[in-house]
Amino acid sequence: MRIAFEDVGGSCVFSSEWDKHAQKTYAANFGEVPHGDITQIEPEAIPNFDVLLAGFPCQPFSSIGLRQGFDHPTQGTLFYDIVRIIDSKQPSAFLLENVEGLEKHDSGRTIELINDSLWQLGYVVQRRVLDAADFRVPQHRRRTYIVGYKRCEYGNEFPMIWPKRSNLKFAVGPHIERNVTGHSISTHLQEVYIFKKDDDRPQIVNHSTEQPVKTLCASYHKIQRLTGTFVSEGETGLRLLTKNECRAIMGFPEWFEIPACVSRTQMYRQFGNSVAVPVVRRIATQMKKVIAGEGRRGSRSAA
Repeated sequence: MRIAFEDVGGSCVFSSEWDKHAQKTYAANFGEVPHGDITQIEPEAIPNFDVLLAGFPCQPFSSIGLRQGFDHPTQGTLFYDIVRIIDSKQPSAFLLENVEGLEKHDSGRTIELINDSLWQLGYVVQRRVLDAADFRVPQHRRRTYIVGYKRCEYGNEFPMIWPKRSNLKFAVGPHIERNVTGHSISTHLQEVYIFKKDDDRPQIVNHSTEQPVKTLCASYHKIQRLTGTFVSEGETGLRLLTKNECRAIMGFPEWFEIPACVSRTQMYRQFGNSVAVPVVRRIATQMKKVIAGEGRRGSRSAA
């Protein structure tokens, strides 16, 4: 998210990440170690800012139930910390990202609670499920994006124009490396697990594949045949994706690095937990237009 918003002129004033391995990658690329656990950080310690960017897990909402006696019904989830920071800092806008399943999580009650919470903070909110494959990314990655603006500045009508999808899908083939060593899947595992059924799973790609890959999961290192995408190359004829391939299918720039001190397992987790940069860049471009005045009350475009 930082890369995408800096690409359109933004400047990051604060970041939070509790995972020590992700902190190392962040520091290697941005020259600073992010602050730690956001649940332990008071809003007063955060500089003022215009746009809040965040992702959060939806699973903890399942245990909320009919809690009583809390200051806010989402207390105990990371979304609660987003709420308290927005409430305190009152940014002009925010962008939240989550899995597509958020839409139906807990029979729709989770997203309803999120919408109500953000509305009560004074924001007009809209969300959209976008597939990275529709935005020049060689990967199918459907994610929910939630954008909000302060009602006192923009009114109750949503000023956001979502980026237009492209019908042209980008192939993963040109991004597949050749003569890779050290990423092979053993022939035994292929025989007893990977190809135990003739059901076109997992997805196998090569240099000539003319379609995007399936969603890169944070658990990719576990070699799961139902969700995984593997390359027909290497010492055993089948291998895992490389760092450079993962970087390409997530839409990261070539300068982005994974430091040597971060293991391959952690590398897969970090890319799998990240966002498709080109998608967020397109959203950031639209948000920048709104913040610059095109969607504010009294502006020509709003009228």
